[in-house]
Amino acid sequence: MDILAVGAALGLAFVLGISVAPNAAAALVVSRTAGWYQALAFSFILHAVGVLIGGTAVAVTVNGLVRVGSGDVALVYSVASLAAVAFVVVAGRLGIPASATYGMIGGLVGAAVVAAGWRAIHWGGVAGWRPVGVLGVAAGLVLSPALGLAGGALVRSGLGRALARGTRRLLGPIRGGIWVSAGLVAASDGINDGQKAMGLATGALLAEGSLSSFVIPLWLRGAVALSLAAGTVLGGGRIIRRVATGYYRPTPIDSLAAEVAAAAVILGAAAIGAPVSTSETVAASVVGVGADRHPRHVRWAGVVATLSAWAITVPSCAILGAAIYACANLLR
Repeated sequence: MDILAVGAALGLAFVLGISVAPNAAAALVVSRTAGWYQALAFSFILHAVGVLIGGTAVAVTVNGLVRVGSGDVALVYSVASLAAVAFVVVAGRLGIPASATYGMIGGLVGAAVVAAGWRAIHWGGVAGWRPVGVLGVAAGLVLSPALGLAGGALVRSGLGRALARGTRRLLGPIRGGIWVSAGLVAASDGINDGQKAMGLATGALLAEGSLSSFVIPLWLRGAVALSLAAGTVLGGGRIIRRVATGYYRPTPIDSLAAEVAAAAVILGAAAIGAPVSTSETVAASVVGVGADRHPRHVRWAGVVATLSAWAITVPSCAILGAAIYACANLLR
């Protein structure tokens, strides 16, 4: 069962990579800072680095969302990953940047309720600025896009004032800044999202007795790094195009502002152990930049379509997780 849990977690890491593919690459491509393949290679390397250097705060939070018997942990965690994978694959075919993080949480809740009833859900809240349980994570998921939206608008406004009389000679430094900010976004994606998959796999290995304490093995960290980074390269083409131009067509300054704001929010979330949706945060920062220029510059139809997808993700994956767990439980 621990093999199944690890395999499912690696699948989750891959679809997390798919869903975060546009976060760094889109800014590089749309600003003409890098070519398509150059941006993807850069995204692959920095996402992998983020997973390798990340800590365990987010992984610990994810591992504490549900409480089921040790004999059920591996199956519940495997089902949560599989539910997220199935949903993101379908959404990805439609070119919608669905949140694998939302899917994972929905799948966990659905599978845990079937396994042990509503008492299995650790509702939690916030303890000392750290998210605890489902409610704590939900608060982070709500606040992160709001902060990304506000941060994008504020950074764009500040850069606009600072560079109001800038000339084309500033385009080189601006694109250099985009390289740095995109790298920070990619690394922060790896840090936050990688720990979600590693948290589920490590929790399952601990419950099965393969580990003596909640310590992420180096081999698991390396496997997740490769899986997540591969997802950013192999599966995100349509989503990259959508985020690059589907909400707002940014200038190089706009791209820099959006990436700086998003990186700050995602890194801050990882520091306090909040498993936020990084794709949601980046999309919100792009919208915030566009709204600062003028609300009419934002393609609101694309925003509404994406919000609709996010709204149905948790309940859909909860139902899917419950169904998969019920079927799998009959077979074991």
